[in-house]
Amino acid sequence: MARKSGGLRFQPSGGARAPQVPVGKKQRLRIERLANDGRGIGFVDGRTWFVSGALPGEEVEARVLGARSQVVEARGERILDASAQRRAEPCAHARTCGGCSVQHMPHGEQLALKQRMLAEQLGRLAGLEPEQWAPPLVGPEFAYRRRARIAVRWDARAARLDVGFRAAASQDIVAIADCPVLVQPLQPILRALPAVLGSLDKPQAIGHVELFRGSASAILVRHTAPLDEADLGRLQAFCVAHKAQLWLQGGGAPHPFAEGVSLGYRLEAWDLHLGYRPGDFVQVNAPVNEAMVAQALDWLAPRADERVLDLFCGLGNFALPLARRVREVVAVEGVAAMVERAAENAASNGLDNVRVVRADLAEPWTAADWARGGFAAVLLDPPRDGALQVVRQIGALGAQRLVYVSCNPATLARDSVELVRQGYRLRRAGILDMFPQTAHVEAMALFERP
Repeated sequence: MARKSGGLRFQPSGGARAPQVPVGKKQRLRIERLANDGRGIGFVDGRTWFVSGALPGEEVEARVLGARSQVVEARGERILDASAQRRAEPCAHARTCGGCSVQHMPHGEQLALKQRMLAEQLGRLAGLEPEQWAPPLVGPEFAYRRRARIAVRWDARAARLDVGFRAAASQDIVAIADCPVLVQPLQPILRALPAVLGSLDKPQAIGHVELFRGSASAILVRHTAPLDEADLGRLQAFCVAHKAQLWLQGGGAPHPFAEGVSLGYRLEAWDLHLGYRPGDFVQVNAPVNEAMVAQALDWLAPRADERVLDLFCGLGNFALPLARRVREVVAVEGVAAMVERAAENAASNGLDNVRVVRADLAEPWTAADWARGGFAAVLLDPPRDGALQVVRQIGALGAQRLVYVSCNPATLARDSVELVRQGYRLRRAGILDMFPQTAHVEAMALFERP
């Protein structure tokens, strides 16, 4: 007797599958609308095409980057019939570099796209619309980025060091001499960096490089093997020539090459200086960051006799300005290094009404000693995955006002549902244009509970 197979076999329904669209194929198509990430959407043979660099109403020739099922991801390579809204990209590398995805849109259209994305997420996922839409919080369209990560890769076959930014939808590295979104003090460093890295005896030891601009310029060199004295000397001489600090990172935390250096940024409106180290999280857009802090305090409307809670406090970007206005700020953070930095920043600015606490906010925390006594207001600025476990516990604090700063409208919408369930009302919301020339959306929302 023949042995029966233990496996199950399935016959695809609907007949034979349509052949997959091959990578590299070129397709002519008409763009009908924009996706939330700024890519154009078109339809061909029952498939949905997402085309970067394309605008509604345009006819384009697109090259396939990848395909799965009925979805095709592509890059617009030729604009056959351009939209009246299209502008010439200010950067020559805009269509290949992965940093800026919507430079072909006028800035006003970029803001409108981000506003629509926030409204759609709140409406579709949470069934909410704020009682008042705040105007977009904006800063300079270019020359705003004070931090950048530079990709470095040693090509052993060609004996060549590639230095630049990652290409869009690729691991390729695009060599870039000028970056319009980078702050001006970092531009000369970016232009000269490939030459100094290429001059090293062991360039293959370089993992990547990060550039920073705050109270000083700084260069962090991440290395995968120890650097010899000659290479360290070349890097230090380069930094001296460009009036920049040299920081190194091997297997541990970043550390300065020379002792006694410090890095930080100012919040002028509150006469504050916040210290940080390469590797710490800082907002890349200094003007919008300061405007964001001012708007958060304005919406939260803290009073001098109040106790306020700042969750995911980081370096103290919100906590320290709040401390200028209220009786006490409890600032909570889960990363030990950031807790240490926030406490140092409070002390160095002479603020003795800031209590910095390390806590895992994914765990129950309302019974912790720092949470007892309640708070008049709460500010939270969580990472991209949001703060669902946190907002589930917010109601127990008795806070009447809550400002939520979000870098992901989808998780903001999800968490808003929970806040509304606890009796909060969405009073105000608006976008923060922290990353012009990209489709990335930051948002702020004010919730109040009677």
